[in-house]
Amino acid sequence: MGVGGCLRRLVRGSMPLVGVLCLLTGFALAQDTPDAEAQPLPDTQPVPEARTVVGTMVLTIEQDRFFTESAFGKASLAREREASQALDVENKQIEAALIAEEQDLTTRRETLPADEFAALASAFDAKVERIRDEQDAKVRDLSRARDADRQAFLRAAVPVLGDLMGEKGAVAILEKSSVILSLTAIDVTDEAIARVDAVLPLGTTPPPAP
Repeated sequence: MGVGGCLRRLVRGSMPLVGVLCLLTGFALAQDTPDAEAQPLPDTQPVPEARTVVGTMVLTIEQDRFFTESAFGKASLAREREASQALDVENKQIEAALIAEEQDLTTRRETLPADEFAALASAFDAKVERIRDEQDAKVRDLSRARDADRQAFLRAAVPVLGDLMGEKGAVAILEKSSVILSLTAIDVTDEAIARVDAVLPLGTTPPPAP
């Protein structure tokens, strides 16, 4: 079929555009090579394989390990562990005292007037509720202290991570656990720990939030 026929079919909408382009290309080649034989392509240099550039765009970090294995993080965890253990001991002592008080109240029930026993029992119940609220508040205080330490650490670590990212030419640092597949070479957790320890050593208190 000639080019004119192709164009007429295109006008009528009966030939796909890709087909027309192929035919036009073939026609142009035929005009350049009367014998319509494929001409060898000139020698070309092989395309070099793409080189893998490690760490120039995205880095990964294990955020939890970044905190827990840093000097500041270890000190924070030790304080939390010590406070938690002390609270456990206190709770057990309180529990033992309340059990003994309850048993004593139960023993005295037979010898006390009903109204007097009811008043003592009500006071005991209120005491138990008050102590429970106080101990629950202490648990919340521990949790807030832990969160505050982590937030303070991250505030101090941001400039460190920014410098590290800039030096490696990266545009982002991602949490490693959220990445499906990555090269080990882009994990900067160990290097970040070493750097943050240099600016935030053991016992150092990070600056407060602005």
